[in-house]
Amino acid sequence: MPATDYQQTSSPTSSFPSLGFSIFSRRRDQVHSMDPTHEATGHENELEAFQKHVAERFHELLAADSNELLSIPWIHKLLDAFLCCQEEFGVIVYENRGFFSRAPMDRYISEFFERNVKALDVCNAIRDGIEQIRQWKKQLEIVLCALDNQQSIGEGQFRRAKKALIDLDIAMVGEKESNSTLAHRNRSFRRSDVQREHNSSAHFRSLSWSVSRSWSAAKQLQAIGNNLVVPRTNEISATQGLNVAVFTMNYVLLFVMWALVAAIPCQDRGLQTHFSVTRQFVWAIPILSLHEKILDESKKRDRRNASGLLKEIHEIEKCTRRMNELADSVQFPLTEENEREVKQRVQEFGIVFKAVKDGLDPLEHRVREVFHRIVSSRTECLASIGQANSND
Repeated sequence: MPATDYQQTSSPTSSFPSLGFSIFSRRRDQVHSMDPTHEATGHENELEAFQKHVAERFHELLAADSNELLSIPWIHKLLDAFLCCQEEFGVIVYENRGFFSRAPMDRYISEFFERNVKALDVCNAIRDGIEQIRQWKKQLEIVLCALDNQQSIGEGQFRRAKKALIDLDIAMVGEKESNSTLAHRNRSFRRSDVQREHNSSAHFRSLSWSVSRSWSAAKQLQAIGNNLVVPRTNEISATQGLNVAVFTMNYVLLFVMWALVAAIPCQDRGLQTHFSVTRQFVWAIPILSLHEKILDESKKRDRRNASGLLKEIHEIEKCTRRMNELADSVQFPLTEENEREVKQRVQEFGIVFKAVKDGLDPLEHRVREVFHRIVSSRTECLASIGQANSND
């Protein structure tokens, strides 16, 4: 079903009946029609609450002002939502570890954790993308140092600013064309003590700690989304609804990784990942609507070839283009009108520089936290499931 079908209900709400029936409430209604004395169990309520909380968090993201969408603060909120969903899902796994140790739930949870391992690569690539933006920030700073707070702007200052603008333009254009300039750095989140902290996860494939030259964000997203199918009714009954919780968390993981790749520069970015899920999931409305909004943004003329859809990247490109146009047209000594225009352009640079300067470090910290939380959650859940299995 196309995401446009959801637009009429895409506004956030605190009244969940308007979000549509969840798969659990529908099943409960069916059981109630056969047995009027049936009351929802704590297990059913817990699983339904998880679905609703996921929907609520993504409705909040959807409700963001159009100017905030894909900005650094918005990405921060997206990652916060992911961490909250994962925390709640971890509780479900722990409290139902006996079920997850037996078929078919052992297969479902195993596939989920395989997708988690693949998501670690995406986190590493995003971290490299943040580092690339940090390099662009240095050129912005040179422009500001050359032209800001000057009583009069001379040709020397303008030449210095112009060189920084050229370097910035080359770096950003080069990133668009190759989308692989970050690969050679092979950077990762691995800290010196990570082996001591996570000895139990030593079996992770090496790609989980670094991004190779041949790595592709598009292919990694495809791998995360492979075989992600809606649970069948008989499977839901057989697993007491637990496979629905796993499917939900799989979908949240896929969407969050896709949104990061859409926003931040990384190798072989691709937005072709297909999102299709039925309305019986209350979180489908906001996630599919967000997917459509981000795709619409990528199709705009001035965003089609962008190295990333992050709002701050777009602002850097706009400021650079305007300043370059101005630098090509002015003559020295500057007229009063030229000086006023230069100061206006410098002010625009200052705004985007501050947004990047203040936002990048906290964003990198949050991506790092997502990486380590995925690792620790996987380790803890597998340990609890293994313990339940040994007790059977």
